[in-house]
Amino acid sequence: MNYETRVNLAEAGDDGHATGMASGSEGVSKKKPVLVAIAVALAGLAVVALLVSGAQDDAGLGVADEGTAPTVTVISPGQGTYQGIINANGTLAARREMPVGVVGEGGRVVSVPVEAGDWVGAGQVLAVIDRSVQTQQTASAAAQIEVARADAELAQANLDRALQLVERGFVSQADIDRLTATRDAAVARVRVAEAQLAERQARNAQLNIVASAAGLVLERNVEPGQVVGAGSGVLFSIARGGELELLAQIGETELASIPVGATGSVVPAGTDRTFTCQVWQKSPVISEQTRQGTARCALAYDPALRPGGFASIELNSGTVVAPRLPESAIMSDSAGSYVLIVNADNQVERRDVELGMISDEGIVIESGLDGSERIVARAGGFLTVGETVQPVVEGAN
Repeated sequence: MNYETRVNLAEAGDDGHATGMASGSEGVSKKKPVLVAIAVALAGLAVVALLVSGAQDDAGLGVADEGTAPTVTVISPGQGTYQGIINANGTLAARREMPVGVVGEGGRVVSVPVEAGDWVGAGQVLAVIDRSVQTQQTASAAAQIEVARADAELAQANLDRALQLVERGFVSQADIDRLTATRDAAVARVRVAEAQLAERQARNAQLNIVASAAGLVLERNVEPGQVVGAGSGVLFSIARGGELELLAQIGETELASIPVGATGSVVPAGTDRTFTCQVWQKSPVISEQTRQGTARCALAYDPALRPGGFASIELNSGTVVAPRLPESAIMSDSAGSYVLIVNADNQVERRDVELGMISDEGIVIESGLDGSERIVARAGGFLTVGETVQPVVEGAN
């Protein structure tokens, strides 16, 4: 009986367990379609989201495609009137330097009454040469004149007596002719003696070394006791009238733009003083080595200006009406200088230009632009010719 009871219980348990399993399986079976549906729905939503996102991305790429044109800053400089300034360096010198040396036969220097830096007048004695021998020669020449005059007077007296006797027949005409020739020769010897004296006096005058014109003594190369002659070279150097000049070395292109008469400001090395000069001559020759020429700028005398010194100069090269661009807008290559402009279709074009004067405010464009163009202001090296850009005018809000 107990056995049956156990058996029944087992069956009951088995049935109960089977029934529970069947109920669980049935529950799971009922939930699976719902989960699948939810998963499908979520997957669908995800696909839709991806599609929408992709569409948005595609739409964004389209905008990007339309907006890939880079934004560039452009300027339209117009035209202005600019005062040309050319900076250069040069050497100070005497405008008209006069070398003074031995003119005559020379000799021993007795005294030198002037020093370098002195002002002298025309004809002023710069150095005195010993003339003791020449003085005796002068006295001898003067005595020769007296001898010649005495001979001339005697010849004239002999001729006069002969002329009185010829009328009486005591003197022949041949004698008269001979006496006349003697008188004429004696008179000629007087003139020769006088000329020799004048020559001696002129030579003596040349013994003294004198200034040929008024000016400033720049150099003195002689001392008392020195023996000088024709081969002694330059003994004194004089700046005529004290006039000085700056020999400015300027490039051939800039030199051509400087008119004669242009003014400039000179600052000597070692000083902050400024002097005004004026171009009075431009060199007709350009150096083949440096491609530079010389502009000669006249200066009035001033103790601060020393010939041979170094100085800088700012020259006014006249005014010009032209566009002016910042340095960042100008580029160059093997073909020369150029700028990039944005045309009416917003495309980049190259425009070759010729550069003019340069200053802190920019570079003047001598040719190639009229100032109305839209010029790429900076970073033009990142653009290519023909590229489409979005121009933005510099300074526009």
